[in-house]
Amino acid sequence: MTVRAILDTKGHHVQIVEPDIKLSAAVTILAEKKIGSVLVMTNGRIEGILSERDVVRGLSERGAAVLDEPVSSVMTRKIISCKLSDAVSTIMEVMTLGKFRHLPVVEDGRVIGLISIGDVVKWRVGEYEAEQEALRDYIKTA
Repeated sequence: MTVRAILDTKGHHVQIVEPDIKLSAAVTILAEKKIGSVLVMTNGRIEGILSERDVVRGLSERGAAVLDEPVSSVMTRKIISCKLSDAVSTIMEVMTLGKFRHLPVVEDGRVIGLISIGDVVKWRVGEYEAEQEALRDYIKTA
């Protein structure tokens, strides 16, 4: 199974913020949208990603004052992305080895989606359930 299958099911919407907005505004977006990360972009170009983990790290290192700083001061700058054609098993390995939970999907230089580890787990559970049901049906008809 590929990343395309997950995005076709969950949708292609990606929450984006600019690098100069205050961290407090980004935290509000994370809370209101009930999401774990936002892409930080300028003019269609990925500058970084801000995750809940980045926020916690910033608070731990600099205290509540970090909330008045720009998102760019705490975001993760090194971005690893995937493509629609990437296998789900491959991105699971990339996320596990890299110890991150969100992966932008990029095609032809454009961001077209964002995959979370939760999306991957949900997809895999659905696959296993479908396999089990198919086996049950096979056994019933055998």
